[in-house]
Amino acid sequence: MVGAGIFVALGPAAGAAGSAAGLLTALGAAAVVACANATASARLAALHPESGGTYVYGRERLGPFWGYLAGWAFVVGKTASCAAMALTVGSYLWPERAHAVAVASVVALTAVNYRGVQKSALLTRVVVAGVLAVLAAVVTACLAGSPGVRYGLGGEVTAGGVLQAAGLLFFAFAGYARIATLGEEVRDPARTIPRAVPLALGLALAVYALVAVAALGVLGPVGLTLSPAPLADAVRAAGAAALVPVVAAGAVVAALGSLLSLVLGVSRTVLAMARDGFLPRGLAAVHPVFRVPHRAELAVGAVVAVVAATADVRGAIGFSSFGVLVYYGIANASAWTLGGRGRALALVGLAGCAALAVALPPGAVAAGAGVLAVGVVAYGVSPGRPGRPMPGRPGRPRP
Repeated sequence: MVGAGIFVALGPAAGAAGSAAGLLTALGAAAVVACANATASARLAALHPESGGTYVYGRERLGPFWGYLAGWAFVVGKTASCAAMALTVGSYLWPERAHAVAVASVVALTAVNYRGVQKSALLTRVVVAGVLAVLAAVVTACLAGSPGVRYGLGGEVTAGGVLQAAGLLFFAFAGYARIATLGEEVRDPARTIPRAVPLALGLALAVYALVAVAALGVLGPVGLTLSPAPLADAVRAAGAAALVPVVAAGAVVAALGSLLSLVLGVSRTVLAMARDGFLPRGLAAVHPVFRVPHRAELAVGAVVAVVAATADVRGAIGFSSFGVLVYYGIANASAWTLGGRGRALALVGLAGCAALAVALPPGAVAAGAGVLAVGVVAYGVSPGRPGRPMPGRPGRPRP
């Protein structure tokens, strides 16, 4: 969670919220929904300790279609996340050529993934430690720097603005369920996962709140909205221009690290769905030397590169948030079937996901709904749908 999202999501969210109070309220609302989602994911992961996340939970708790829809929403939402991460690299590294840098980043990391190179646990710790150090420097510079607010603190708080901002900020929280999706690799998942997820979420929220307050103190919501690289501009406005290259380096490292993991995760979900017959089976091929789903990785890389070349970062964030909110909506619906004391929180999470999804910018909602509709149609004709004959076995239905 503590990665590239915080470097880029504050700008679009501030534009939607319209005021400092609205932005901070939206951050709290996004955290509440994320907490409900995290709890649902943790409960489900403890009961179904299999890799795959809501793709597995929806299938097991609600039926094959809902598992498929969760997987489809994950693929399309996280593909947009990949584009947003690539555009973050461009915005901080070379703003005038942001799209070209974004495409180059996607090509380079797709090549790295193709050869089976992954982030080690040690590298992940180093990246997170570096990002936290950069964010601490941003907070310190802003709080100790210019006492004024460049553009004012904004106007009236509206419910629609807060909900839209919360939906956009939800993009920055994505990541807490990564623990749950690795259920097969965690020791004692029934005990470890329910503790790890809320702890990670709480720490990330504290960091985000500090950074948001600090950035608002020097730029205000309008300044954040106008900036393609809000944290770099925040330290510049605070009179600490020497920190701008440091902040840019932190954003680039965080975004590249996130992009590497995201491309890997999306390609593995594509692999699983192709094996189940929900996507073209050719995408399930595994490279004989590098032992990676090379066709899935190339397909994901190509789509991400096209999106990064044609979309802006705000549109990519909105579209990503829509897909991910649908994904977690299905997770909460799955958790509701477990009963017990967590049922009420699952309903809160489901309602929260729905409210934030429909409050996103209209273009993101329309595009997201259209892509989901394409997925539903594809499910209806896919060989993986229960009751359809399995390939190579005419007349024999899939179990």
